[in-house]
Amino acid sequence: MALLTSLFAGVSGLRNHQAMMDVIGNNISNVNTIGFKGSRVTFSDTFNQFVKAGTNPTDSTGGTNSFQIGLGMKVNSIDRNWNQGTFERTGITTDLALQGQGMFVLQSNGQKFFSRAGAFQFDASGKLVSPQNGAVVQGKVASQDGVIPPGNNLEDLMIDTNMKLPAVSTTQIKWGGNLKSNSDLTRSVQVIQRGNINSASLNVGDSTAQYPITVYNEYGDVPIYKVSYTKTAANTYDLKYSLEDSKGTVLTTGGITGLVFADNGTGTWTLDAASKAKFDGVANRINVANSNIDFTFDPTIITQNSSTTTLSASADNNRIPNIVSGSVTVYDSLGTAHQVTLKFTKIADNVWTWTASVPGTSTINGQSASSTGTIEFNPDGTLDPSKISPNNPQLTFVPNGGAATSIIDLAFGTGFGGVTQTSSSSVISALSQNGSPSASLSNLNIDQYGKIVGIFSNGSSKNLAQIMVATFNNLNGLISVGDNMYSAYANSGEPRIGSLGEETGTTVQSGALEQSNVDLSEEFTRMIVSQRGFQANARVITTADSLLQEITNLIR
Repeated sequence: MALLTSLFAGVSGLRNHQAMMDVIGNNISNVNTIGFKGSRVTFSDTFNQFVKAGTNPTDSTGGTNSFQIGLGMKVNSIDRNWNQGTFERTGITTDLALQGQGMFVLQSNGQKFFSRAGAFQFDASGKLVSPQNGAVVQGKVASQDGVIPPGNNLEDLMIDTNMKLPAVSTTQIKWGGNLKSNSDLTRSVQVIQRGNINSASLNVGDSTAQYPITVYNEYGDVPIYKVSYTKTAANTYDLKYSLEDSKGTVLTTGGITGLVFADNGTGTWTLDAASKAKFDGVANRINVANSNIDFTFDPTIITQNSSTTTLSASADNNRIPNIVSGSVTVYDSLGTAHQVTLKFTKIADNVWTWTASVPGTSTINGQSASSTGTIEFNPDGTLDPSKISPNNPQLTFVPNGGAATSIIDLAFGTGFGGVTQTSSSSVISALSQNGSPSASLSNLNIDQYGKIVGIFSNGSSKNLAQIMVATFNNLNGLISVGDNMYSAYANSGEPRIGSLGEETGTTVQSGALEQSNVDLSEEFTRMIVSQRGFQANARVITTADSLLQEITNLIR
């Protein structure tokens, strides 16, 4: 009987070490299978036969131990190793590798499966699928506004590759920057004329040429101031002036009569005292209120002699006007781009004018459109919102091409969060604008939380969907159904569906695949152990056979 028991024990060892080899062979064959998790075999002994039962100790004798002979061994468990596999970069956006215990959820023919293999592709209908069997990846699809719905209700992940975004009309521009606090006023303050009038070349009634002088109003516009002198008698002239805007429209005209030149005692003929006195009052002040022009004209240092007429003038000693501007591209309701320019000019300490405009090429009537107002800063350089005029600064224009009227809010900010006035250099720029042209889907990105983000041709992005994952109380309770997929079974527990991130402790890497976690060195070591175990059990059988042979030889 003992010989037969050893034979069967050896057979159980052969059979179960063969199972161990089968598991090792499967692991090695899947060493390059993406997302594969290797398995291991553990053994346990089977029932043991009592040869002698043990006894309890007594007052006069000691106890004895039981005698048992084992009846062989059996497979105790076949477990998967769910340790994290290494990542291999592929650069393909839809190749996804999970970091953590979560599993992709796929659906095929109404049945849910779970997988660690993330080599997915979009099919012809835009569904994200496993290329092996067409199982569809599950998740949540965003609304038209790019909002991912709450909850964990799953649906097929489908992306419309022909998706387009409509044009969004700009309704707000946020501005930022600084206006230098100690800047000069923008408006021209004084124009001084220099040079000489050639008396010999002028007869009574003749006039000098009109000498144009560039001046600036409070908004930095460039009117032209023109001055000429008409000879009315020997050494006597009338001054005539006109002020025209950049389009040639006359804004104002005027003059001063009876300007007399006399020898000042050095042989140089200059305006006499009475003539100079005429420029001490308001007569020489050019003030056009509705054009924001206010400057004085002083020609009292010009001379008269027989030399060539050389009259010239400069505004504020050729000072460069203080104009600070910035521009930004905005969009109308049809997605047509327009250039909005914002210009600041200083009119007093802590007070600036602003002018927002679009060129005539952008408007339906071909005329530039603009709006203007003033802003005032606090002594600490912050903008005083209550002193922005008008209270709700806007730029309104009717675009050409049939788009709706554009009404754009101009947000100058508050405190130090927008436009400020400090001693730093002046610079103005648009921080943001909320419009965009129409665009088509050009690319996809998948972030670490599984959000599929569409990148459009205008540079805009929008959430399109989110991949969801499942976690289990007992991963070893899952059963493999092939194609790198698993199915929930009796002891796995129900799948807990959740978002990638803190909720599931899992993140995803786009452009990478999780490799098999099979360790070849470990598998080859186990293979040696399995081989030696098989050989040893085979030796038990052959030895038992030899003993049986000796027993049968006893009857000879």
